[in-house]
Amino acid sequence: MAAVIKKVGVIGAGQMGNGIAHVAALAGFDVVLNDVSADRLKSGMATINGNLARQVSKKAVTEDDKAKAIARIKLAEKLDDLADCDLVIETAVEKEEVKRKIFHEVCAVLKPEAIVASDTSSISITRLAAATDRPERFIGIHFMNPVPLMELVELIRGIATDDATFEASKEFVARLGKQVAVSEDFPAFIVNRILLPMINEAIYTLYEGVGNVEAIDAAMKLGAHHPMGPLELADFIGLDTCLSIMQVLHEGLADSKYRPCPLLVKYVEAGWLGRKTQRGFYDYRGAKPVPTR
Repeated sequence: MAAVIKKVGVIGAGQMGNGIAHVAALAGFDVVLNDVSADRLKSGMATINGNLARQVSKKAVTEDDKAKAIARIKLAEKLDDLADCDLVIETAVEKEEVKRKIFHEVCAVLKPEAIVASDTSSISITRLAAATDRPERFIGIHFMNPVPLMELVELIRGIATDDATFEASKEFVARLGKQVAVSEDFPAFIVNRILLPMINEAIYTLYEGVGNVEAIDAAMKLGAHHPMGPLELADFIGLDTCLSIMQVLHEGLADSKYRPCPLLVKYVEAGWLGRKTQRGFYDYRGAKPVPTR
């Protein structure tokens, strides 16, 4: 029998975490949004408030829906506040050692029947589950960014994930109004296994001088009807995240076609990570984005 999920904990109040908290609260779940930083929690809540206000202005939700969703979200700086959650979703940086440390700490305070999930976009669910005390109740629930707008969620079972955990997670995603794509536990799953090599190839195209930033993005927007050019999309995702996923693909599949472009590595080393640092393949510090190459 699938577990009943009523209260959801979200670890990390950044772009993905506040988005998950937003859609979960709007769907009627009680939510505990956790982060180590009070400023990040405040910023995450401001983003949720702004995104809900945008939905109200577009008549996607009512003012009452917005007020109820906000009221369902509790902010927490300590993992102890997640103790009575039925499902906890981790949204930390795409670094395995960071995630494993979080799971080790949070499992110590959770009730035994709680489900633990990772929003990882590339790392092995089986390996992460092994860092917990409940591999059978561990699963990958990978949301797409921006969470309130994107319809898809990838569900990834680890080798030990039991049927009850899978069914409860599937039901949770359905209540959010999202569609499920079930992926096997291979590096980067489905979406990023296809998307990130395309982005990496676009960076190689820039690196080799085939075209400049504007030409490459225009080519894919106008020539392939992509809503956003691959370099603009890389900036939106975060170049550090792009690099992490390519490294997981390269190491996990041992194929040279997944080698991260040296230019991507150079941008990350420079701290030019895209929109979140105001510079990546575009410079966002002025009135309008300007290509940096």
